[in-house]
Amino acid sequence: MISNDISNTETVRNVYIIDDKGIIRTILIYPMNIGRFIPEIIRIVQALQMADCANASTAANWIPNQPVILAPPKTYENLIERVNEIEDNRNGISWYLSFKEAPEKCMNEKCDTE
Repeated sequence: MISNDISNTETVRNVYIIDDKGIIRTILIYPMNIGRFIPEIIRIVQALQMADCANASTAANWIPNQPVILAPPKTYENLIERVNEIEDNRNGISWYLSFKEAPEKCMNEKCDTE
């Protein structure tokens, strides 16, 4: 998408989500004629908190109480374990895309990730 000419008189709306360590985690930029979508901003905060707490990733269109994506295995032994777990539990597509239920501690409260 190509932006219009830059204006010195019109504004855009920016949303910055900054974590408790002062790191900018998300930047959303809305043009002046488009309103912000607060439910999506809340969902992003929840997804960031879940990913940090569960040491995992959240999928596209993730909403609370859905499974999270496991990080890829780091060793060959972990890869074999992951493949066996997927075969036993049907919790993934392959070793590079598998899921787990979100930990209970992450769903109710903000957990300590340190």
